[in-house]
Amino acid sequence: MDISFSAAADAVRRARWATAAVFFVNGATLASWVPHVPEAKARLGIGDGVLGLALLAMAAGAVLAMPLAGFAIRRFGSRSVVAVGALGFVLTLALPVLAPSLPLLAGGLFLFGASNGIMDVSMNAQGAAVEHGLRRPVMSSLHAMFSLGGLIGAGAAGLLLWAGLAPALQVAATVLVMLAVLAVALRLLLPAAHDLKGEGPHFVKPQGPLVVLGLLALGAFLGEGAMIDWSAVYLREVIGTGQGAAALGFAAFSLAMTIGRFMGDGLAHRFGGPAVVRAGGLLVALGLGLALLAETMAAAMIGFACAGFGFANAVPILFSAAARTPGVGAGAGIAAVATLAYAGGLAGPAVIGFVAEATTLPVALGIVVAAGAALAVWARSVERR
Repeated sequence: MDISFSAAADAVRRARWATAAVFFVNGATLASWVPHVPEAKARLGIGDGVLGLALLAMAAGAVLAMPLAGFAIRRFGSRSVVAVGALGFVLTLALPVLAPSLPLLAGGLFLFGASNGIMDVSMNAQGAAVEHGLRRPVMSSLHAMFSLGGLIGAGAAGLLLWAGLAPALQVAATVLVMLAVLAVALRLLLPAAHDLKGEGPHFVKPQGPLVVLGLLALGAFLGEGAMIDWSAVYLREVIGTGQGAAALGFAAFSLAMTIGRFMGDGLAHRFGGPAVVRAGGLLVALGLGLALLAETMAAAMIGFACAGFGFANAVPILFSAAARTPGVGAGAGIAAVATLAYAGGLAGPAVIGFVAEATTLPVALGIVVAAGAALAVWARSVERR
């Protein structure tokens, strides 16, 4: 056996697990912010609409930073950009958690979101390089590690707060653990020479079937964003839980999404993508819808879990369908659908906040129920053409 080939193969395998660790850190850090959302709302004395605008700053930071991340990856390689984004994301966690005023909350969320955008793009680029080196798909399992990180991050943060640990100490503990994981993982990522080199971005205007796929992906992103930003607020203000217990809603959502993503490839292979999307949409609409009507802790946990499992595989299947759209290149089709999808993640928190301000939070979360129903109704859009 060629020794150099064996060493390169070992390096790719190590990079696969290192990339999985980076995805885990991203999910865990993001989830650690979740139980602090209702506390920040109460501490600053702001309403749902103003909170929605503040949360919009986080999404705006991510969207604005993503093109810069793409440029930096071409110039310096994904490993270097992952390091910058990951360290920035972990270290800026304290900014929104400890913000003493609304402007500082919005500013902290903007920097937190910008770091997340850089980390998101670069870790996915590293994942693509790992897939190329392994000659087999691993991206779904990497995204499952993000969901697993969300589960553990939300659960740990909630338990520490429930135990009476001050928010500043909880954040410090989270940051130290995440930095320790990154200290090992970042050294094992693939260098710039392994990054996939393309001819440049290709984009087509969403039209025809791509519009339907993009709108469905938008709903799925909106639903996931709603669970991240509003599940803890719902449990705290509607159900009346404590700050620590408020993190359990997102933990239930993340656990179900993690399980769903690990099962997704097998389910789609056995039953087909449309059936998986349709069943997932029905699960979201019925499970979360009934939970919002019941307004109990047990019902909320079941409803959030239904949303996690139901949304888990929607976006991967929708992106795959976009890649098969006749007359459109795979990359261009996915880019067109992703543009609409990320609009859902950008606008979702603010839309939920505005509707909650005008009505109630359970009514506003009905938008997520509607998104699930839309997936069920238009699931045939992901049929192979």
